Amino acid sequence: MADADPPPPREPALRIRRVPETPIAAVIAVLSTIIGLILLAWTILFVTKGRFLKHPFERIVSHSTGRVVKVPGDFQLYFDPIDVKFVAEGMTISNPAWAKKPYFFQARRIDTRIASIPLIFGRKRVNWLDLLHGDVNLEWDARHKRNTWTFGDPDAPGKPLEMPVIRRAIMSGTTLHYTDPMMQLTTDIQFETIKAADTQFAGAIRFAGDGHLRDRRFTLSGALQSPNETLAGGRNQFTMHAVSGGNILDVSGALPGATVIEGADLAMKVRGPNLARLFDFLGVAVPDTRAYHFRSHLTKEGGAWKFTRLAGAFGDSDLAGGMTITMPDNRLKIDADLASRSVDIVDIGPFIGYEPQALASKGVVAAVAQKGDHPRILPDAPLRVDAISRFDAHVDYKVTDIKAPHLPISNVALTLDLDHSLLKLSPLTMDLSRGHVASDIVLDARQRPAFTDYDIRLSPTPMGTLLAGFGVDESGTSGVVKARIKMSGRGDTVHDSLASANGRIVVILPKGSFWTRNIQLSELDIGTFLTKLIGHKLKKPVQINCGLIGFTVRDGVAAADPILIDTDKNVITGRGGFSFKDESLDFSVRADGKTFSLFSAQSPVGLDGYFAKPGLRIISPQLLTRAGIGIGLGVVATPVAALIAFVDPGDAKAAACGPVLAGADASAQRTTKGKPRKDVGNGKPLKR
Repeated sequence: MADADPPPPREPALRIRRVPETPIAAVIAVLSTIIGLILLAWTILFVTKGRFLKHPFERIVSHSTGRVVKVPGDFQLYFDPIDVKFVAEGMTISNPAWAKKPYFFQARRIDTRIASIPLIFGRKRVNWLDLLHGDVNLEWDARHKRNTWTFGDPDAPGKPLEMPVIRRAIMSGTTLHYTDPMMQLTTDIQFETIKAADTQFAGAIRFAGDGHLRDRRFTLSGALQSPNETLAGGRNQFTMHAVSGGNILDVSGALPGATVIEGADLAMKVRGPNLARLFDFLGVAVPDTRAYHFRSHLTKEGGAWKFTRLAGAFGDSDLAGGMTITMPDNRLKIDADLASRSVDIVDIGPFIGYEPQALASKGVVAAVAQKGDHPRILPDAPLRVDAISRFDAHVDYKVTDIKAPHLPISNVALTLDLDHSLLKLSPLTMDLSRGHVASDIVLDARQRPAFTDYDIRLSPTPMGTLLAGFGVDESGTSGVVKARIKMSGRGDTVHDSLASANGRIVVILPKGSFWTRNIQLSELDIGTFLTKLIGHKLKKPVQINCGLIGFTVRDGVAAADPILIDTDKNVITGRGGFSFKDESLDFSVRADGKTFSLFSAQSPVGLDGYFAKPGLRIISPQLLTRAGIGIGLGVVATPVAALIAFVDPGDAKAAACGPVLAGADASAQRTTKGKPRKDVGNGKPLKR
């Protein structure tokens, strides 16, 4: 049997290898899936208008905002084609429980398009808004800590209001309510879109409203006109007119967007009877003024409102410069750099408490509320402690010239700092008759009543120039005067502060001459006073060796400490003083001759009355006593003997000028022989 042939060898089976996918292919596949899902979602949303999302929308938004959000009517939320299209009928957003109104927002219908791409990067831009019978309630709580537009935690501190950029809007029957109990401000503003007949503007959003600020009613109206090119980055023309208590404000210019103030280019004009009433809108205390008018450029940069190229006038005084208003740590701050070419002294009066209209028309006495049976001139207008506690400030102010009869004041420079009710006027400087005044005044209203510290210094100043308006002859007066007032007191008015003051007032007269022309100072004649005092007709100047007029002030009462003036022929001394409490004067000034004089009354001449109405007391008790003695001698002896009572033996002791020029008190004064003086005021008022 033949062997069988072996079977043919099997060929190996073919193996199919999978070529691995490339990374690019994987990415394309994933992207295709995502795009497909997006297109599918977009198609579903576009076809259904996203109406099926109403309840999820209400639930999610309510949870994230901490408010109840409801949309009882039609609801649409979809992409058209890229921007988010949102429509809601009857939508309401509740207010927190503490608010007075139940809803933060409600509208019959809201139809809007929101830019999607900017939203991804956190920028809110509304390309289109159609709002029908909307109602928005913006409200602060009583402590100004929470507000209705800060969502989430109801106890979280309120954030500043940030409006989305709205490029185009139509509003019908929409109202905005704003309430701030701390500022005592409430307002209601109605918005309405008016279709324009021309081709320049597609329409204008008109607004009008009213409100109350600190019990003062105001009205406002205006318009926001949107140019056709707004969507391409154009600007919106804005106008506003507001009136309150005679104050009229007009603002016009361009806004970058309908709700964008940042970078605005605005012109402002304001006028009225009293600048203080205008600043009440900010809760800022400024003194009352006469009628004013100002214009300014206005813009907003970051958190700062900037008023530049400010110019105008108040009363008969001009004012120019710039001002910036900010809110660091949610507290109002004013920074200003201001200047005046000329200021009327009447317009300065209100800064220390005088009523400007009465001051201008009737004088100082009329500007102060009179009490009792004597005239008063110290202002008693109360410091507005509550108002200055609400803001801080830094102000630099310069005045070239002050129009004031008898007071040649110029080149005033003031730096004002207000920090949480601590007010500093430091430095406050001015030129006064070729002399210089430097002051530092600190008012601490953190204490009640307010505590004020005064430090006012007058550098050596020519007396002739300083007192020329009061009858002093410049050509015959070569003397100078320097002075310092260092006092502190408590009170919420200038009068009360000075009426409780303690400190010292010093006027020093170095060597020089003094001559008057016998011209009246109010109702007190300086020439007559000096003539009666030293017994000369002042046909030539009085030569002064040195002089000191010093007062020690205790609880508002100033007593001579000392009054001592050494001239070539007399030594003038004084006692008494004055009171800031009732503004009374009670001086007794005496001149003792250094040489023999046969006919000399040698008796004190008095100053009495009040600051507002000083009097000259020529017939003093001492003079009557001397006259009585003279008459007695004439009766018992001879008529010639009667003259003995009027003889001045000329035994006045010259003053040592060292303590005088140092401004030392009475206890330190000496004669030229070094002996203590007992003939000068000792810091105690007269006893009558």
